[in-house]
Amino acid sequence: MSVRAFLDAWRVALRIMGRIVRSYMEFRVEFALTVAIGAIWQMSVIVFATVLLGRFSGMGGWSTDAVLLLVGLRMLAHALYVLFFGRISGLTDIVQEGLMEAYLLRPMPVYRQVQLTYFPNNAIGDLIVGISLSFAAISRTQVHWTAPRIAFLVAAVTGGVFVEAAIFTALSSAALHYPAASYWSSWVEELMGTFGSYPLKILPGIVSGLFTFLVPLAFVAYLPTAVLTGNTHGLGVPVALAVASPLIGVLAFLLSRRLWNWSLSHYTGVNG
Repeated sequence: MSVRAFLDAWRVALRIMGRIVRSYMEFRVEFALTVAIGAIWQMSVIVFATVLLGRFSGMGGWSTDAVLLLVGLRMLAHALYVLFFGRISGLTDIVQEGLMEAYLLRPMPVYRQVQLTYFPNNAIGDLIVGISLSFAAISRTQVHWTAPRIAFLVAAVTGGVFVEAAIFTALSSAALHYPAASYWSSWVEELMGTFGSYPLKILPGIVSGLFTFLVPLAFVAYLPTAVLTGNTHGLGVPVALAVASPLIGVLAFLLSRRLWNWSLSHYTGVNG
């Protein structure tokens, strides 16, 4: 695909999403409430972390400020994932309602169509809280924010977005063939929401290993935050691997898309 064709395709996608957002703005109170609900939900995580850290000086050898930075980066990466890729989790409903066949007939790539099914209003609330907490945590840490560290911070958040997108894209590949895959996605999402905001070294070694190599939650925020704050002792992986977290996120997403495309090519309909 040429650069011009690529830009034209995404221009169309942005116009579609713009029309969806304008249609939502016809019901501004509902739109605002959905945004507020997203913010309130994420605020509950902050309250829990604040209360927990208020009773202890740190967690797993990490200082309070380092843990807050971990929470902030995790929430920011998650909010951006929901904003740009989150609709992929609803693929099971599209398949079960018999809508996939219509998606296959349109000239736009199916994956992109799925991302254009609706606009996730709640992601705006998530994003506001994630940005606010991240900046607050950054201002509190004792890290000297040089240009390379800032660049790594931006790359880490981007990589975290791609890691989460890779996980749920891979799970949605199964949803094209197995309706029960929606339960897998819900279960993984619950696990990530529960454990993603805390240093994984506080968990038993086998559990920490599973969250590093099976469900690569560690690469979303834990390993990048360890690099940024210097808490690289006892990570369970080489420091070089932690430093490479952003790149691993991108590679994981590309592999998940290949899996998704292969799974889509073998799609045989809602009744199998």
